Amino acid sequence: MNRALSKVNYRIHTDAVKENLIPPELTPEQIAYTYASEADLLNVALLGQTAKQWKNNNPGKKGNVRDDANLNQLLVLANMESYNAILIEQGKPQSERLILLRNLAIRQMDTLASINLSAVSTLPGGDM
Repeated sequence: MNRALSKVNYRIHTDAVKENLIPPELTPEQIAYTYASEADLLNVALLGQTAKQWKNNNPGKKGNVRDDANLNQLLVLANMESYNAILIEQGKPQSERLILLRNLAIRQMDTLASINLSAVSTLPGGDM
């Protein structure tokens, strides 16, 4: 269930990549690399490492870096996907987006750490 949360804005993010970063002349391999590069941009901004680095550092674990993320990280990741889509559409270079995304991740992780998400379901209308 937690992993599914990170997919909330996945389509928005991949559409922005497709429409703004993938020219028609790219090969399928280059297209795959572009998508992976953007996914790793988010991984580095939030988790401090690429998917390959995580895999190398965790050879005994199944899944991938995002499967190992906690609920707060997955919530922030969903927000970052949406924000990165906006930044891509604005034409921001990847180096600038990394800084902006890292700042967003830090702010949001700090905020989430200060609240008790389990209490949200006890609020009126909180159907978590």
